[in-house]
Amino acid sequence: MDGGLILETSFLIDLERELAWGAPGPAQAFLGAHAAEPLHITFTVAGELAAGIPLDGRPRWEQFIAPFETLPCTGDVCWEYGQAYRYLKENGRLIGTNDLWIAATAVAFGKPLVTQNQREFRRVPRLQVLGYAP
Repeated sequence: MDGGLILETSFLIDLERELAWGAPGPAQAFLGAHAAEPLHITFTVAGELAAGIPLDGRPRWEQFIAPFETLPCTGDVCWEYGQAYRYLKENGRLIGTNDLWIAATAVAFGKPLVTQNQREFRRVPRLQVLGYAP
């Protein structure tokens, strides 16, 4: 699985708003500039998006995430989570649990993470973070 970008929840929320409002914005511009890149989400991002949709909204959720390959939790992801957690905790820079799983998945799969929350994610060693103007 070579190349590609991982889209974080904040990016996808911005994208969903832009699409709903019919007004192109920074998220759509970013995707246009990276049109040749395969797009991925993590299992954690898929769960966060599901949490924001009413219980009867599964078809809407499935339709929204369908264009993206969902990267699974693997042994490598778990290892990267543990290593990042230990490093961040020892240095007093711990980030939220879901964000740590997202970062660990990106590190394990060797893919850059696209997020609005660059400041927090840049704390994670070996994580390549790409921002976009929200």
